[in-house]
Amino acid sequence: MNKGIPIIKKFEGLKLKAYLCPAGLPTIGYGNTRYEDGSTVKLGEQISIDRADKLLMHTVSQFEKQVKEMVRKDITENQLGALTSFAFNVGIGNFQLSTLRKLHIYNPNNPAIRGEFMKWNKANGQVLNGLTRRRQAEADLYFTK
Repeated sequence: MNKGIPIIKKFEGLKLKAYLCPAGLPTIGYGNTRYEDGSTVKLGEQISIDRADKLLMHTVSQFEKQVKEMVRKDITENQLGALTSFAFNVGIGNFQLSTLRKLHIYNPNNPAIRGEFMKWNKANGQVLNGLTRRRQAEADLYFTK
């Protein structure tokens, strides 16, 4: 199991009825904006806890695969979990373009990586305490031996 899942669950929370996330996107379950078939979540939709768990596992496996393709082959499980949680939250395109990814590829032990996590704590230009705590948790997992 991806070690980023507890971070995702904690910071996304579980909502069985679709809602607008801080970025203004319809979201359901543990922060999912899309279903397994790629269709987008619509306000008013509802799912069960079991479906939320299955949807999360599906989505995390997709993000994990993409993260692995974009980084070093010798990534640790903790680094993979942290980067997967990060990409799940900010989007795979933002992860791909991030200095965080570039620093990881160049030197996965670079202490500046922690600061790169911390730069991603805003939604719509506003610093969010929840995002600051999430980035701290991701950075802590990343550097756990």
